[in-house]
Amino acid sequence: MPEYKTAIVVGASAGIGAELVKQLAQNGTKVAAVARRLERLEGIAAGFPDLVLPYAHDVTHTGEAAALFQRITDDLGGLDLVIYNAGIMSDVGPHEYDTAKDVATFATNVDGAMAWLNAAAARMDRTGHGTLVGIGSVAGDRGRLGQPAYNASKAALHSFMESLRNRLHRRGVTVVTIKPGPVATDLIAHLHFRNAMAAAEAARRTLKLIRKPGEHYLSPFHRLAFLVIRHIPSPIFRRMKI
Repeated sequence: MPEYKTAIVVGASAGIGAELVKQLAQNGTKVAAVARRLERLEGIAAGFPDLVLPYAHDVTHTGEAAALFQRITDDLGGLDLVIYNAGIMSDVGPHEYDTAKDVATFATNVDGAMAWLNAAAARMDRTGHGTLVGIGSVAGDRGRLGQPAYNASKAALHSFMESLRNRLHRRGVTVVTIKPGPVATDLIAHLHFRNAMAAAEAARRTLKLIRKPGEHYLSPFHRLAFLVIRHIPSPIFRRMKI
């Protein structure tokens, strides 16, 4: 019997999200895969008949989330796990200040997350059962000079997840924030990171960590490094090129 009988993964068409869907299905979980690109979801579903259910949805259309969430939970016949993985990172130059890009980043990374996680939290508050997961980022730990809106959006998600964790722990609901470093996905392809973690490995580590509530880094190195980074005094930090 799978650890999670039913799950929803939002942002499931590529990268970590697609790998989460595949690995959950491989373990026998019935998974609703939600993303804009239906053809990619259908490609994943073809490999797991009766276990992966594809749903086309743009997370920036937050008014649609509650009804689709209800439809999915009816189709699944229950709900054990929700993972919000949808996210964007605009290509922002070092001297670029683009409000449209910043607003779009928050629409996906924060607004969409709140719509889906609120729907799931309300259900789990009633049932006293389930696990909620938000895929954050080490980028949310400090306001670094690169990607200001992305950093801020992940910090907002981290804080939102902590609030849900504080609300729901008495109801027996597990709320988890995952903080990956660079992962080899389309999201960061334009940044040319070296030694980025493979998406399959990031998904494997995520599924291992979500049994325990709290915030979790995917890499032990990042756990130690960002413990230091978070405590660097601001006058020093702003002179550092990180």
